[in-house]
Amino acid sequence: MPLDADYDNNDGLTSEESNPTGAVLVIGGGIAGMQASLDLVNTGYKVFMVEKNSAIGGNMARLDKTFPSNDCAMCTISPRLVDSEQHLDVEVLTNSEVVQVSGEAGNFTATLHTRPRFIDADKCTACGKCTEVCPVPSENVFDGSLVKRRAAYKLYPQGAPGSFAIDKRGVAPCRDACPTGQRAQGYIALIAEGRVAEAYRSIKRDNPFPAICGRICNARCESACSRGKVDEAVSIRSLKRYVTDTMMRQERIAPQQAERLHDEKIAI
Repeated sequence: MPLDADYDNNDGLTSEESNPTGAVLVIGGGIAGMQASLDLVNTGYKVFMVEKNSAIGGNMARLDKTFPSNDCAMCTISPRLVDSEQHLDVEVLTNSEVVQVSGEAGNFTATLHTRPRFIDADKCTACGKCTEVCPVPSENVFDGSLVKRRAAYKLYPQGAPGSFAIDKRGVAPCRDACPTGQRAQGYIALIAEGRVAEAYRSIKRDNPFPAICGRICNARCESACSRGKVDEAVSIRSLKRYVTDTMMRQERIAPQQAERLHDEKIAI
């Protein structure tokens, strides 16, 4: 809420209300939140718009037509999307929720919890390449869970901000249990899509000896695997061995001969 202003029975509003200062917190980036933010900045307030999703637009962005006028929903909110995102006095805080408010009306402090996007919004060009290569399927709540989307996603095509985000829910139990921090869930998702070469590169980022670990590792990851609570754990060690054996059977390209800098030899 804006700062409180006192009324004078004779003169109407005081000088404080005729020249507003301070900032306003608008919770929700739907059609009402966007319109309220634009109305407030036009009266001189700085506005902080808090939206829990990765883009503003609210439920109206999910509609085709509006009742009873049958107007196009996107045609109604698109100008407000652009104005809210580009206005210098509107700061849009996506992936954020209010967790605490202290103080009193007109003079309060709000504490927000903001989830990371995992994609730099200032550098993202919204090309969609991340979605094309992302191997992890995720539930598409925006489309009513009727279809799947990737973990790297944009909430909807016209969404503002226009940058993509990654839906990451924390550290997988298998990775947490692994002494090397191997991102098993990543290369397993790539294997499921038949992208073995990419799975091999993913394994090598964390583990320089995947062929050995695919045979003699004590498989702490499998002991912590969440799938074991349903039926049985994923055979992570065997999958690692499958990937490395598959790559080893392929024809290898000899590396270019490099100039020798040392005469000594090392054995591992």
